[in-house]
Amino acid sequence: MEPAKNYPGITSPISLEGPKPVDLKLSEKLEEAMRPHGVFESEEEMSHRMDVLHKINTLVREWIKDVSRQKNNYPEDKIDAFGGKVCTFGSYRLGVHTKGADIDTLCVAPRHVDRSDFFSSFFEILKNTPEVKDLRAVEEAFVPVIKMTFDGIELDMLFARLALPQIPEEIDLRDESLLKNLNEKCVRSLNGCRVTDEILHLVPNQHSFRMTLRAIKLWAKKKGIYSNALGFLGGVSWAMLVARVCQLYPNAAPATLLHKFFMIIHKWNWPQPVLLKALVHENKFNLSFPVWDPRVNTSDRFHLMPIITPAYPQQNSTFNVTLSTRSIMTEELKDGLEIVSKIYEGREEWGALFEPSNFFQKYKHYIVLTASAVEEKDYLEWHGYVESKIRLLVGNLERNPCIKLAHVHPSPLGPLNESDGEYLCRWFIGLTFVKIENQNQNVDLTFDIQSFTNTVHKHAYHINLMKDGMKVEIKHVKRRQLDLYVPPKILLQSKRAAVAQEHRSSIGSASKSESNQTLHHSRSDTELVRSNSMSVDLSEEISQDAESSRDSVKSGSELSSTSKEAINGDVVSGSPVPTDSVMQSPNSKREASPAGSESPVKRSRSQDDQSAVESPMNVDEITPLKEEDGSEEKEEERQEPESEDKEEKPIVNQHVKRLPSADVPDLMSPQTNQNLPVQVMSNKNIRLKLK
Repeated sequence: MEPAKNYPGITSPISLEGPKPVDLKLSEKLEEAMRPHGVFESEEEMSHRMDVLHKINTLVREWIKDVSRQKNNYPEDKIDAFGGKVCTFGSYRLGVHTKGADIDTLCVAPRHVDRSDFFSSFFEILKNTPEVKDLRAVEEAFVPVIKMTFDGIELDMLFARLALPQIPEEIDLRDESLLKNLNEKCVRSLNGCRVTDEILHLVPNQHSFRMTLRAIKLWAKKKGIYSNALGFLGGVSWAMLVARVCQLYPNAAPATLLHKFFMIIHKWNWPQPVLLKALVHENKFNLSFPVWDPRVNTSDRFHLMPIITPAYPQQNSTFNVTLSTRSIMTEELKDGLEIVSKIYEGREEWGALFEPSNFFQKYKHYIVLTASAVEEKDYLEWHGYVESKIRLLVGNLERNPCIKLAHVHPSPLGPLNESDGEYLCRWFIGLTFVKIENQNQNVDLTFDIQSFTNTVHKHAYHINLMKDGMKVEIKHVKRRQLDLYVPPKILLQSKRAAVAQEHRSSIGSASKSESNQTLHHSRSDTELVRSNSMSVDLSEEISQDAESSRDSVKSGSELSSTSKEAINGDVVSGSPVPTDSVMQSPNSKREASPAGSESPVKRSRSQDDQSAVESPMNVDEITPLKEEDGSEEKEEERQEPESEDKEEKPIVNQHVKRLPSADVPDLMSPQTNQNLPVQVMSNKNIRLKLK
């Protein structure tokens, strides 16, 4: 009798069934559907990447030799033995990188080479290398990095100094003993390689894992939910979700894994964590690095969508996720499940899963955040800095009692015409407002936006990043005004995606009974998941909470500024996410959240929804905003004349007295550092009246 095979994971697999002919055929079609999107590189492109890595590895080894000669006067016969190595991690190491993607690298050096050497002498070597372009160092980052373009390939290089006299060529970075006597920056730098290698070690079939992950990454990017910095999931988080599904179905084909992925992750009982292996608090090397555990660490209890890295010290890779981004991702997972279910039923093709998002048709109101600079070098630094702070603006908007959802599009757009300037990019945030029946609403976003701009500029001065010509501007626009900022091609794609989604919804409602059968099949799988001690609890209550209500997009709506249907035919996006009682605490330690007892208590979503049942929200009036051409926005909706003496009680200014975040106490408060030359939007009030 053959011994039972041990499968990786914290639970046993749900099914050991192998692929059927239909699964293999759908997997082949899946690969064919992904090829036009540039997810596979040619042999020539792969060879070029290998050549670039070989060159950068040679530079590192020669640099370590030079440092050894200058600092310690080692004899020449010993210098060659010190070694040094460039390791890869991220999508390239996982084998799922796409055409033109960057490569995440780690410079591993022996103990006599310091981090200061890396950011000084090695940086100078790179500066004098002809193949290197767009070179910049971010030494103050949480994980310090050097960014560059090496012979056309973008590289991000971290640095880790090991407590070893020599670096072996075949070193295994998964060995926990390497973490002994290391500082936190080196441990964080090593974590990328350690996590990537551990993921590959924990999946039962790497080929099926890679093909499924390629599909999920492409889908997430098309739907605009691929960005760790902006509160969505990054590459490593999506990889761990796919790896967990592969553990539950170790013998399944990629098409089957993709179907199971949407089934399980869509109904996951957040904030229950996703784990690839059990949490480890103690080890034989007596390392004392903090490990994610809400039972021990109070701050971990406020994480909304925890996905835990498998390498020690285990951490949450999704601490930037907010209520809005979790709601948006849940909605997209629900739509993905519907599409893949139809593909298995023969009623849809794989191309439907990779259609672009209808983001620019989904909302009536948008916030446009523009970052610009005069010089190219300044622009590269400013762009990355502003992008890292956008989640603060989303957090400000989320805490506004009138805003139900703030959806930031992770892909910025460049200048639309020459008058915009060469070094400029724009991010777009779609807004959905809380509906209140038979009540006029004054929505004042001025404080939320001005506090963000104050924070961005003051912190830039604080870290000596601010240069002349660096600007950040924020405007409110309606959907019909997007043609002033968004290329017509992207607007057309968004409109087509909205029409296609409406068409699928109409077909889905006509075949409701068939969908119920698919959901019944989904429950049979989730019951097996629930039977495991450490797996998810997929109760009916969570299933109902995860359902979202979305208005259909009118297919005849136009994007021109004179089209009334483009304003009224709006889609209310997002799903009502159940708010845990711990998340309602005003002392939440999520970054940029208000702290202290003086913070206002926001009304619960359930109360707002009950008071706003079937109450249409029409935009009646907006305080005129000067556009670039100097003209005021034309109002086309039906408006009632309003007397000048009539007073309306604003319902959003009550949160102005909230305390600043405890994370950045000297930067969030508008009252601090008043003498700094900070650009503010004092003359650009953003007020909306909702009826």
